Amino acid sequence: MITTKTLSNGVRIIVKRMEGLLSVTMGVLVGTGAAYETDEEDGISHFIEHMQFKGTDKHTAAGLSDAFDALGAQVNAFTGKDMTCFYAKSTSDHASEAFGLLAELFLESTFPEEEMAREKGVVIEEINMDEDSPEDLCLDLLARAAYGARGFGRNILGPAGNVERFTRDALFAYKTERYCPNNIVVAFAGNIENTLAEDLAEKYFGGMQVRELSPRQAPVLWEGKNLFRKKPIEQAHFAFAFPTVERENDMIGAVQVMNTVLGGGMSSRLFRRVREELGLAYAVYSYTSHYEQTGLLTVYAGVNPKKAEEAAKAVCAVVKEFKEKGVSEEEFLRGREQMKSSYIFSQENTSSQMLLYGKQLLYRNEVYDFEKRMAEISALTRADVMEAIAGNLDFARAAVASVGNLEQAIIL
Repeated sequence: MITTKTLSNGVRIIVKRMEGLLSVTMGVLVGTGAAYETDEEDGISHFIEHMQFKGTDKHTAAGLSDAFDALGAQVNAFTGKDMTCFYAKSTSDHASEAFGLLAELFLESTFPEEEMAREKGVVIEEINMDEDSPEDLCLDLLARAAYGARGFGRNILGPAGNVERFTRDALFAYKTERYCPNNIVVAFAGNIENTLAEDLAEKYFGGMQVRELSPRQAPVLWEGKNLFRKKPIEQAHFAFAFPTVERENDMIGAVQVMNTVLGGGMSSRLFRRVREELGLAYAVYSYTSHYEQTGLLTVYAGVNPKKAEEAAKAVCAVVKEFKEKGVSEEEFLRGREQMKSSYIFSQENTSSQMLLYGKQLLYRNEVYDFEKRMAEISALTRADVMEAIAGNLDFARAAVASVGNLEQAIIL
């Protein structure tokens, strides 16, 4: 059973009751992230996410952790390009207490100065860790090669210099502007009574002051550059990306099946050719990212530096052959079934369902319709995927990034 409710202040609530389970995942989703930040704010969405856990008037940071642990509950958060999400998972019998704590850290965090000083060090170490994770660094570099330094090209963590300069006033100002009731969705998925969940959301979020969200546009400018970072590491990492459809585009299903066939699993073209037949990479895959205004189809590989050029040529050859010849009927049917099964499997996971239904309400202000989605996937044809291939994979527009102990950038 799925129910929705909009509070008088604009906060939207969605509840998916999943009977037969013993747990529930609850989340608070906010429609803001790195893509909407200014240069001075770069990294602030992520830093606020960290600081939300650092204490309220009722609990210290350690006290909040202890309170969740005492319930056997899990709590976490993440920041994306266009969304920030705080969530908790508990057994059904502790759902009310766990949601109360989640609401407390979301609504009542005080951002203590001493905690800010400590957390700046933590986030700067996270930035350093990202620098030492070449796969992450390569994909961050790719986003910048595709979109430039702003909007969807921003690194979610932001630069260390910005983090060091953030003040409590800046955090509260950003939160006041972006964490508006009409930019917030509260989502529940699991074994919880719909009325109880709605009552809990109204109890804690109904008192939020009405504030209209000030519109911000995430700039979208495709640059299609080639960026390279030389690092003395054992592997070379390279990735390239093509612009693809936005979130609301009717072709999104065909694009996702196309991606599955190209690099989405062990039966994909890239995996079979580059890893299994040629032995040039351990990790080689592709994936898509879709936003309101834009989309990205990314191809990635991690390889031996001595074989980087050979591997890049092999990866490009697979993509170019895919572009020229398209998919067979067998590949299409296999890719479509993989896509259907991924949606079916997610129906059995409370965390996936909380996020899926919450995002649909946040982004599109509508209830996710599983049956409709399955019907749309089932209705896809090989011709649809062939059309998607023809409209994507344009090497003349590709963005490229490479990281490793190489003499020069990977050239497609």
